[in-house]
Amino acid sequence: MSRLKEVTLNDTFLKELSELHGVSGNEGAVRRFIREKVTPLCDEVFTDTMGNLYARRKKEGAPVIALTAHMDEVGMMIRKIRDDGELEYACTGLDPRVMPGRRVAIGKDAVPGVIGTKPIHLQSDEDYEASVPHKELTIDIGARDKDDAEKYVKIGDYACFTTRFEELGEGLFTGKALDDRVGCAVLMALLKQEYDCDLYAAFTVQEEVGLRGANLVADHVRPDLVLNFEGTTANDMPQAKGHETVTSVGKGPAITFMDRGTIVDVRLFDALRETARVHEIPFQLRKGTNGRTDMGRIHTDLGGCRAGGISLPCRYIHSAQSVASWEDMKNMILLADAFLLDKKYCEVLGK
Repeated sequence: MSRLKEVTLNDTFLKELSELHGVSGNEGAVRRFIREKVTPLCDEVFTDTMGNLYARRKKEGAPVIALTAHMDEVGMMIRKIRDDGELEYACTGLDPRVMPGRRVAIGKDAVPGVIGTKPIHLQSDEDYEASVPHKELTIDIGARDKDDAEKYVKIGDYACFTTRFEELGEGLFTGKALDDRVGCAVLMALLKQEYDCDLYAAFTVQEEVGLRGANLVADHVRPDLVLNFEGTTANDMPQAKGHETVTSVGKGPAITFMDRGTIVDVRLFDALRETARVHEIPFQLRKGTNGRTDMGRIHTDLGGCRAGGISLPCRYIHSAQSVASWEDMKNMILLADAFLLDKKYCEVLGK
């Protein structure tokens, strides 16, 4: 039986993690926070040349289990300062429909800005019905002109949403960067426990721009098995049908059977489901098979390893504000804890 029945939302540091700024390539604040919290719990903590953070609970001769979650979040980078002082940006993975009116912070000084577009009063009928593309959106920092703007920001600065984390309704919470600060919070919770394996928690960088940090994980860990934790799509809207929902908020953590980068080893898939059933932990299957995660890059490197994933259903993912369930989050932690405590990885690995 899992030992973590009393875990609370405050135990996870999720609020602090969500509100940190950590756009892909600029994960330093997130890495420093995690390192400070996990160092007293671990035998070894180190980073690699890409900026991935590794935390190890060493047990020589035992199976090597890697738990992974990425530190980066979707965001923007300043690519041009216009003559009128408005800022143009580049981004990946953001729907332009959610951008207008959002507050952002830019650069190391967190210069405040607002994403703007043509006011509704000046829009044609065609403008009103259309989605405004990113190239027609700009960030307004209140600058008079280009010279004034250059006093505060420069090309190449990162821009991050400034959404505050808060509880919502009954048992839900909302914030930015739930993909994948929820995964980071799960790994931090599990590092507080003792398991009969050589346990690595790998907090990776640049997942959102092509799983780049994950390229180095197998080299540094050489795992026998990897479990990836992330926030995933919950499209549980009234108009969605069948598999279009992907996952539903409040129905438990989602176990992956495949995605665009991985077909999960059937023994591991079965072991995760059996663990959930034995311990009466609610779960669901991740119905969508689009998208990729770090496990898709790690499990094919070197000699290969078993790989699986457990995800937290999140509404409005890859936007400035997502919504998820605390019970789902708690059960995500409980499922991983029970899997490790019961040594189900030994069944999967045939040991």
